[in-house]
Amino acid sequence: MKLPENLRDDFKKPLGKLIPDSQTTKENILKEISPDSFIITVGDATSEKMMSYGLMPRLQIVDGQEKRVKRSLPETSEPIITVKCDNPAGQIYLDCIDIIRECLTSKDPIRIEVNGEEDLLVIPVCIYAPEGAVVMYGQPNEGLVVVHVDSQIRNKTKSLLELMK
Repeated sequence: MKLPENLRDDFKKPLGKLIPDSQTTKENILKEISPDSFIITVGDATSEKMMSYGLMPRLQIVDGQEKRVKRSLPETSEPIITVKCDNPAGQIYLDCIDIIRECLTSKDPIRIEVNGEEDLLVIPVCIYAPEGAVVMYGQPNEGLVVVHVDSQIRNKTKSLLELMK
């Protein structure tokens, strides 16, 4: 599915609470989540930051890029299962949706390494994540978005997905 050019601005609006870059601290993030939260991160910098705070995502989706610049994948000292998928910029491949759905059932931490771009994959993550999960992703040059998955977020992201062709 491809994101039509005329809808790009609609997809840039944060899906949850935006914590400005200057306020993205462990303390402020812990105010937004509970200690036993099912954490999902989308993006290399976001995944890396959460792990540096001692918050291990159950699922992280990364592409080895930050602001379209190649970077090394986030390092982790904990064992993590790695799955790979292809997803070009501005699109969501159905295979990636299937992989996300499958990975969300794992009891172990999983990393999906995307060949292409992971940005739009936050949409299927919000649709299929368990109720009460916390999805975090970066809003470029603004901060960190924290999304609490509930029926309202699911409906909103399903509507966004339906707009793609």
